[in-house]
Amino acid sequence: MAFESLSEKLNAAFKRLRGKGRLTASDVREAMREVRMALLEADVSYRVVKDFTKTVTDRAVGTDVLEALNPAQMVIKIVNEELCKLMGGENQKLNISSQLPSVVMLVGLQGAGKTTNGAKLAGYIRKQGKRPLLVACDIYRPAAIQQLETVGAQLNIPVFQMGQTDPVEIAKAAIEHAKAHGNDIVFLDTAGRLHIDEALMQELQNIRDAVHPAEILLVIDAMTGQDAVNAATAFDEALGVTGVMLTKLDGDARGGAALSIRAATGKPIKYIGVGEKLDMIEPFHPDRMASRILGMGDVLTLIEKAEQSFDEKKALEAAEKLRANRFTLSDYLDQMGQLKNMGDLESIMGMIPGVDAKALKGAKIDEKQMARQEAIILSMTPAERDNPAILNSSRKKRIAAGCGLNVVDVNRLLKQYESMQQMMKQFSGKNMKKLQRKFGKMGGGGFPGLGGGFPGL
Repeated sequence: MAFESLSEKLNAAFKRLRGKGRLTASDVREAMREVRMALLEADVSYRVVKDFTKTVTDRAVGTDVLEALNPAQMVIKIVNEELCKLMGGENQKLNISSQLPSVVMLVGLQGAGKTTNGAKLAGYIRKQGKRPLLVACDIYRPAAIQQLETVGAQLNIPVFQMGQTDPVEIAKAAIEHAKAHGNDIVFLDTAGRLHIDEALMQELQNIRDAVHPAEILLVIDAMTGQDAVNAATAFDEALGVTGVMLTKLDGDARGGAALSIRAATGKPIKYIGVGEKLDMIEPFHPDRMASRILGMGDVLTLIEKAEQSFDEKKALEAAEKLRANRFTLSDYLDQMGQLKNMGDLESIMGMIPGVDAKALKGAKIDEKQMARQEAIILSMTPAERDNPAILNSSRKKRIAAGCGLNVVDVNRLLKQYESMQQMMKQFSGKNMKKLQRKFGKMGGGGFPGLGGGFPGL
């Protein structure tokens, strides 16, 4: 995951601070040297690192910090605040013009992920009640139009294309098409190059001048490090970029781009791509990202992901059934499906404060295993799902044959289901209320397989 190495190095530096009862100015400066090295190794711009560590040091060596009851925590608080400020301070939303359709122009180098992540963003915006239209303005890259049509079909978002004609005319025609068909926001997927050249910039300027976009969103691969800052600067000088989308933050990117772009260009990061699936896009919240980098978790994003993935009504019904010991295999099947929608376990657990995500390195929800469990349950009759106690040897053999698996697979599922039931009984009454107060409505019925393990791991 992005920032993993940086998080480890920063926490190692702060651990030494926590081991001291009182801090001196030299203790702080020594810790800041380690922070400086960690940031440089994360490929953060040297100028940005220099300014950041100077600001933190100046604040941290003050008497209010060194004479505080817990000076180490005060230093960490300052680092957290300055990291948040470095990345922009607060979430910046997409610019939407009052005159519809609002146009979002997606620009960036080839390979940054404009097409896929533009479609992801359109899908995210549609969940907010908008009616997006994707427009194929990249007429050069082989299969670019087909790729956009494919992801558009997967997300059920219309795609406008005119083949390999003038991109400026395509953009203008797309606006008229959007007006005629009630699309209120248009995403222009423009051409990229392996390197910035004058012909590309001139074409993008012509499109900009023809359709007057409300947002020019620069799509940048987070794995490019400091080169991302150079690309952002060049595109901004030529086009007047209004925001940035960082992609591939789920990879082994060192994170330097996220920490450098805002400080170097003044342009806010608005969205981040956090996985390959078409729903894996998040608004960028600098305060939450700073908390993740410092190992403090990100409970707010976790709650938002849970709210998006879990049907609140079904979750509350499942919680009530668990308390009344009426939780059936059909309910278990529903919970499995909602858990699968949340993504990989490693990223989820990394958002929980105090959980060592490194210990879960490589932990994934095994979709094949979950599919097998779903097949087993779907091979049962309604009566068997409602009352698994009636499953005798002959019924299990019939179910196993019906889904193409073995009786041992059926028994394993039933054991896991029973383990989850036993564990959830412990959270009835007062304990369940305490959990709900602590974590909010994050699914009510709990994750399937807790206690017996997550299904599919």
